[in-house]
Amino acid sequence: MPRQSTSLDLATPQRIAESALRIVDRDGHTALSFRTLAAALGISVAALQRRCTDLAGLLDLVTDQLAARLPEVPSGTDWATATGRRFTALYELLTAHPGLVALRGARPWLGPQLLKRLVEPQLADSLRAGLTPDAAIVTYRRLYLLTLGCASFVDHRDPKSAQAATRQALAALDPEEFPVLTGHLSAVLPAVVDHEVFHGALRQLIEAAAPAGPDPDGS
Repeated sequence: MPRQSTSLDLATPQRIAESALRIVDRDGHTALSFRTLAAALGISVAALQRRCTDLAGLLDLVTDQLAARLPEVPSGTDWATATGRRFTALYELLTAHPGLVALRGARPWLGPQLLKRLVEPQLADSLRAGLTPDAAIVTYRRLYLLTLGCASFVDHRDPKSAQAATRQALAALDPEEFPVLTGHLSAVLPAVVDHEVFHGALRQLIEAAAPAGPDPDGS
């Protein structure tokens, strides 16, 4: 019994998340397994499975611990500024851990920390600023999908490799069939890893969705 208690003490959600992220960030997302993670934690696979029964549960635990790093925007911050801070912070978290993004794939991210630090306050701010519930939810979805899409598919930690892979793929194209792509490499390659693609699009979405404010009578 003491041995089991020690194992469970070592397998705290925070330690599991930190160790899993180290493995994924260092060795790639294919390196993460219950066996490798348990070894890194110094516990048995069975002890690890008591905390998260399968890979889906492990990914939910890791992403929720990661979401706890999202900032809590002070009350009273104007809508555009608060929105920009939240989604910029989410983008920075995702681009810092591309392996985790790849592992999650299409799985929804609905952990309590993300809901508490991003979804709920963003929707509440939108309603207070004058958006209708439907508009608030649609605006949130647009911002979230922009952020997720810009953080996916490219390892922003290694821009040279990302550009090299893109160059190699485009070099295999027939210039007569793809004259634009093959003829404008100098424009295509920087855009692949340019963070301003995200930041510029985020500003445009925020400006387009910015509410005029609640009606004076509060209706």
